[in-house]
Amino acid sequence: MTSPYDPSGPQVGIVMGSNSDWPVMRAAAETLDEFGITFEADVVSAHRMAAEMIDYGTQAHTRGLRVIIAGAGGAAHLPGMLASVTPLPVIGVPVPLKYLDGMDSLLSIVQMPAGVPVATVSVGGARNAGLLAVRTLAAGTDQQASHLRSKLIAFQSDLAAQAHAKGEALRSEAEHLDTYRSRGGHRP
Repeated sequence: MTSPYDPSGPQVGIVMGSNSDWPVMRAAAETLDEFGITFEADVVSAHRMAAEMIDYGTQAHTRGLRVIIAGAGGAAHLPGMLASVTPLPVIGVPVPLKYLDGMDSLLSIVQMPAGVPVATVSVGGARNAGLLAVRTLAAGTDQQASHLRSKLIAFQSDLAAQAHAKGEALRSEAEHLDTYRSRGGHRP
């Protein structure tokens, strides 16, 4: 068993109902990797592995995990069931399936009873789940939290620079049309 204070152990658990969810959930893992956050990934089905799922949720904090990201499609019970047995924050990712485009999963995950909170991202939003886990870890007062906050500030700055570059490229393309006007209403 990993000590809750072992910095080499995983800090975030990424679990899903089936390995078929991995193509979506991989984005959460890649995001955590981008920020240097250790994680584990596994299949923990709420319906096919109920006892193991309960064990995973009840023991997660004793193994050093600080956040759980749970992805599920269809009935999507995994995030809520884990949230009901763990003291850790749980982030639910609705995984889109062939039918209903993940709306069933989204509605299942967000409709939790009082006292069983699950933070929920968009359908297929595993990257944002990873980023929310990073922000959760960055909310602390330790050295890792401070380091993550610095990385998040740089990340946000990069996002803004990308958006500005896209705007510049769009304006450059649009200004070749006769009726284009800049924001000030003038022809460039």
